[in-house]
Amino acid sequence: MTLNNLKPAKGSVKTQGKRVGRGQGSGKGGTATRGHKGAKSRSGYSRKVGFEGGQMPLQRRVPKFGFTNMNRKEYVGINLHKLQELVDNGRIKDTVTLDLLIENRLAGKNDLVKILGNGELKAKLNVTVHKFTATAKAAIENAGGSAETL
Repeated sequence: MTLNNLKPAKGSVKTQGKRVGRGQGSGKGGTATRGHKGAKSRSGYSRKVGFEGGQMPLQRRVPKFGFTNMNRKEYVGINLHKLQELVDNGRIKDTVTLDLLIENRLAGKNDLVKILGNGELKAKLNVTVHKFTATAKAAIENAGGSAETL
């Protein structure tokens, strides 16, 4: 090692960003790399989301219709064949609760659950969830189980 090949340790020196607005001698003086005039050259500029340069923006051009019911309740549907699948895999013995469904990733912890009547159920299950369809309730009770609402 000699004086002509001394280098700092790798990663110890961070390259500085361009020093902008430090006078004409810097080569980045005058407009400070912002071009000439216009909103973008000024301090405090921030563009609106969806701004299209003064053209009528998309969210205002597109027609709007209908309405959104703010009191709507979204249910996560779980079909009977999914419950039968869990029984076949040995993940469910005889009772199905919300915690068990969350554990098996069929629902989230804040979800409302509704059992739907698609598929067939052979196992005798005691199901406790928020809602049932009429066909699902009948199928569970025909298999010898019980359907309780939370």
